[in-house]
Amino acid sequence: MDIILLGPPGAGKGTQAQRIEANHAMVQLSTGDMLRAAVKSGSDLGKQVQAVMDAGELVSDDLVSALINDRLDQLGPDAGAIFDGYPRTEAQARSLDDLLAQRGRQLDHVIELQVDEDALVDRITGRFTCARCGEGYHDRYKLPQVENTCDECGGHEFKRRPDDNEQTVRTRMAEYRAKTAPILPIYDQRGIVSRIDGMGSMDAVQAEIERILRD
Repeated sequence: MDIILLGPPGAGKGTQAQRIEANHAMVQLSTGDMLRAAVKSGSDLGKQVQAVMDAGELVSDDLVSALINDRLDQLGPDAGAIFDGYPRTEAQARSLDDLLAQRGRQLDHVIELQVDEDALVDRITGRFTCARCGEGYHDRYKLPQVENTCDECGGHEFKRRPDDNEQTVRTRMAEYRAKTAPILPIYDQRGIVSRIDGMGSMDAVQAEIERILRD
């Protein structure tokens, strides 16, 4: 089974992709992870990617499609793919169709996590992580049980992503509405789109996704 999870940054696609991966014979293909690895490498390309991400803009279609192509080559024939954060434009959607067809595969489901913009801003701008183990926290919804001490590893250093600010979040929402949302009609015509409330609890969203995958 090959599926797409759609929704603006912060809608919970990554969390749900990890849960699907744990419960099914599927592999999460996160363009975000691939791009962050490029940034971490410190290469010239990584620096370009960093500048684009910090501005809340989208990386070029050709670059992202090349990353996906390489990753698909690494999948076994029986492993399904969860496309998390891809495709984001009509050109990427067409490219994905071609990449899958070359391997005798096709999309089974496209699931959009719908969100409220103001609530999403609150969700994203308040999040931070433990610098040592990566455990996630939030200023309003999940503070460490002991102030300045990670619940998981006891670390005392925390970090926030530089692009987790209101201006960048709203820029990304505008990008999503302008470039990504318009690809949904492509999949609507195939009858494979499902839309669910992405503002529910993680468990509620997961249950709805599992229902869709069983149908």
